[in-house]
Amino acid sequence: MHAPDDHAAPPRHILTPTTLNRLVRGLLEDALPLVWIEGELSNVARPASGHLYFTLKDSGAQVRCAMFRPKSAALRFKPADGMQVLLRARVGLYEPRGEFQLVAEHMEPAGEGALQREFERLKAQLDAEGLFDSARKRPLPRYARRIGVITSATGAAVRDVLSVLARRWPLAEVDVLPVPVQGREAPPAIVAMLKKASASARYDVLLVTRGGGSLEDLWAFNDETVARTIHASAVPVVSAVGHEVDFSIADFVADLRAPTPSAAAELLVPDAQTTLRHLRQLRQRLALLEQRRLQSLTQRVDHLLARLQAQRPQARLSRDRERLAHLQHRLLTVLRERRQRDRTRLDRLHARLLARHPQQRLPLLQRQLAEQSQRLRQAIARQLERDRHALQQAARTLHAVSPLATLERGYAILFDADGKVLRSAQGAESGDVLRARLADGELTLRVDK
Repeated sequence: MHAPDDHAAPPRHILTPTTLNRLVRGLLEDALPLVWIEGELSNVARPASGHLYFTLKDSGAQVRCAMFRPKSAALRFKPADGMQVLLRARVGLYEPRGEFQLVAEHMEPAGEGALQREFERLKAQLDAEGLFDSARKRPLPRYARRIGVITSATGAAVRDVLSVLARRWPLAEVDVLPVPVQGREAPPAIVAMLKKASASARYDVLLVTRGGGSLEDLWAFNDETVARTIHASAVPVVSAVGHEVDFSIADFVADLRAPTPSAAAELLVPDAQTTLRHLRQLRQRLALLEQRRLQSLTQRVDHLLARLQAQRPQARLSRDRERLAHLQHRLLTVLRERRQRDRTRLDRLHARLLARHPQQRLPLLQRQLAEQSQRLRQAIARQLERDRHALQQAARTLHAVSPLATLERGYAILFDADGKVLRSAQGAESGDVLRARLADGELTLRVDK
């Protein structure tokens, strides 16, 4: 028989493939929650279930991915092999086959995703600076006489705008200010045209617009310089970029955002037919008010004529004429008396003015100034002498208590190797190097015992 082995191996914990895969999946999902990953699509497949299966790869590696319904049904584009995309996904493991995979929650074209992130960054920055503040947005003129439309001269947007303006308010003068609306040359051209139109003082309002397109197509209206130029415009600016679901930085910073170019044209001007009906209503009300006022005035004239005839106007005019002559006589008498009083008062004031002429007071003031100057100089001299004496006394007192005065009487100050003052013999040991401070210099000492 064999003796029991004191060093027996610990019991083995045996896993099944299912248990192992479930454990690895839990570790992956706990360690790596949602991640962003960019790569190229390949092996894209969409079976009848509506799920989307594909591989995401780069030059060095690849990973299998799945995107389940309804996430895949909400995509705004059709994924295809070779497309560069940006994923937000959960890292996981497909347990039945033990395959590492990503479960995608969101997918967007990589280029558009970068543009969208730049859009959000610039939007947050300009919002923090107050460029979107509703308090600074200016109201549009009610009846715009001249409108500048900054857009492409050949696009559908300008045709829609001109058509609506001509139909709603043909009285307005509309100038098309042509600029490119996409591409690298678009932002500086839009900025230059905005500045020129604003400085011309010709327009009551400016419209910046273009038709729909992708985020990249609309990017000229997400340019920071364009946004700041709209903010600095001397006249109100309306922005209508893309379709109703599209938003640009220009929309946020403009004084008014319109969902479409046609809607912008409707917001810029009133409807001529509605205004005409309103004017007709006002004209009818004015005619009715004038008729009522004329009737009231006619009744008042008739009433006054009746009173005039009842009061015998000839007799009243004679009494008023006599009263007027009496008042005129009284007025002339009062004016003569007032003129005499004013002349007497003026003579008296002239005599007082001569008695107080400045030339008569100048000698006295000069003597007083000389006396005050002499007294001031004497006071300053006395104060300086007192300050000099006090300073000398303070210097003597300070010197009396100064450590340097003590050193001059034959004393010395000892410092240890650390530069601290040695206050007791217990603070030094045999062999220590000390410094002695005397009145005329220092000595280096060594302690023998």
